Amino acid sequence: MSYTPTIGLEVHAELNTESKMFCGCKNEPHDTEVNSNVCPVCMAHPGSLPVPNKKAIEMVYLFGRAVDAQAADFSEFDRKNYFYPDIPKAYQISQYAYPFLTGGSLQDIELTRVHLEEDTARSQHDKGSESLVDFNRAGVPLMELVTEPVIYDAQTAGSFARELQLLLRTLKISTANMEKGEMRVEANISVSKTDTFGTKVEVKNLNSFKAVEAAIAYEINRQIEVLESGGEISQETRGWDDNKSKTFSQRTKETAKDYRYFPDPDIPKVLSSQEPSFSAARLDEIIPVIPSVKRVSYDNLGLPSTAIEVIIADEILDEYFTGITSQTTDTEVVKLAANYLTSDVVSLLSSSTLDIKDLQTEHFVELVELVRDKKIGSRVAKDMLPELFGASSSPLAIATQKNLLQVSDSSQLGPIIDQVIAEHAEVVQQYKDGKEASMQFLVGQGMKLSKGAANPQMLRDEIIKKLV
Repeated sequence: MSYTPTIGLEVHAELNTESKMFCGCKNEPHDTEVNSNVCPVCMAHPGSLPVPNKKAIEMVYLFGRAVDAQAADFSEFDRKNYFYPDIPKAYQISQYAYPFLTGGSLQDIELTRVHLEEDTARSQHDKGSESLVDFNRAGVPLMELVTEPVIYDAQTAGSFARELQLLLRTLKISTANMEKGEMRVEANISVSKTDTFGTKVEVKNLNSFKAVEAAIAYEINRQIEVLESGGEISQETRGWDDNKSKTFSQRTKETAKDYRYFPDPDIPKVLSSQEPSFSAARLDEIIPVIPSVKRVSYDNLGLPSTAIEVIIADEILDEYFTGITSQTTDTEVVKLAANYLTSDVVSLLSSSTLDIKDLQTEHFVELVELVRDKKIGSRVAKDMLPELFGASSSPLAIATQKNLLQVSDSSQLGPIIDQVIAEHAEVVQQYKDGKEASMQFLVGQGMKLSKGAANPQMLRDEIIKKLV
């Protein structure tokens, strides 16, 4: 029998609140001035008391609406006890028995729970014989999501993480930049030949989607090799070395008993039914359209999946496309607009200082309509696009002024065709000898001479007439 891998993910996401989770310090963990956003509460000075951040709790409940999770009416914060320099209190305020959310799903992956806790400080171990600690991150609101162990390959895990990042950004509750540690993925991996789970190994330090997939794939192979050689898998925490593309042992895996969880006596219980801002009705009023719903909507418009993913992955592009659909209900125009937007416009924006805010949606839709109506060719449309940024004139006015409107008059195409035939007599003869591909070359030369203004089909038909 072959081995079956089983994977469960734990994902931490820093929330976009103005202040930290239990104090009024700025939520700016990346501040260049180290240890500047600290106070007696997040530094655990004697006598200081934590006060929960209401906005952070609201964000978690909002996420719950997006993944159809069960929101808890009763919840509480617990103390997770362990000693490490990045925890000044020697415990982390987290949640254990009563998380804010249970159940739900994302990308058909079932969720176990979602809870809220405070982030730890940032340790720097590359300073020679010393390790330094920056407490700007200590106390930042951290949402932790735990999936059920229902993932069976590295690619599915990576896809889930990407979708989660997109959802967090769509809800505007986290920027979720993995390279900045704003979203951190941990994978619990086991392999087994039976229906019973194998020994679980947790892999930490996965700071990119590529690392998530590579680490899981490596760990699956490592565990199989250990078992096949007669060894046993140790329940442990392992790190991921991006340079060596392999996992390495860090420590024995702790259990819940090791952390000695107990309810934090300084923080009141949370009763969501007593807080109107946590109600389902209010959250449904403020929740934006989530990616899974957008996909269905855009698919119904006839957009290809590649264009859909480009649009929904970029908030600004998505808003712009929404502006397009408010301008026209013509499905052909909408599909054509999506094509130009996700290819030509995106390319322009990435290779220049142009701003999409300077491209009026009315002008963009009109440009696409000119292509649909065959008043201009695709090449002309692509060339005109940069001129439309910040333009006051309409695409039709610009095309008319520059003689770019498509020529469909055979009398106007005649001189162009005569020149093409005269300059490429050898290719003309090849066509007459039966080489059909030569016609494409002749049409291309005609389009070049007309600067893209000729109707290509009519140009082709007229050249054939001349050569018959």
